[in-house]
Amino acid sequence: MLMELIQFNDKIPLHQGRLTRFHSRSPPRISVKDYLQRLTTHATLSPPILLSMVYYIDRLCALYPAFTVSSLTIHRFLIASATVASKGLSDSFWTNKTYSRVGGISMNELALLELEFLFRVEWRIVPQPEVLVDYYQSLVERCDGYEIQRDS
Repeated sequence: MLMELIQFNDKIPLHQGRLTRFHSRSPPRISVKDYLQRLTTHATLSPPILLSMVYYIDRLCALYPAFTVSSLTIHRFLIASATVASKGLSDSFWTNKTYSRVGGISMNELALLELEFLFRVEWRIVPQPEVLVDYYQSLVERCDGYEIQRDS
């Protein structure tokens, strides 16, 4: 799903007025899959945090039309959303020093991304549980070979 969105948005011409703090000059060398795996492993992202990050894509795009998920924005979005979700949803989380090291950016850059992210989503970072369930069900339905077992 994420790669489909990136491939679609990468075809949209980039305009100077639509650059955001999340844009990088060129796509990072690490693939999105490897970067997400790195974040998940080294920042110990739980399933609710990962689902919240998917939710944040929709929320940020709805509230901040200049933002699009592309090969130039996805890595910075992922580290910012992982940091925000971890702090907002977990009782224990790492320091910004750890998140910046894992994400491959400076602590100052992470702080700026985090603040920009929070302002853009209007500081509403805790999705309702039923919203996360809906996102989970939608993701499972998109994946061949997986299905949700319903209680009888």
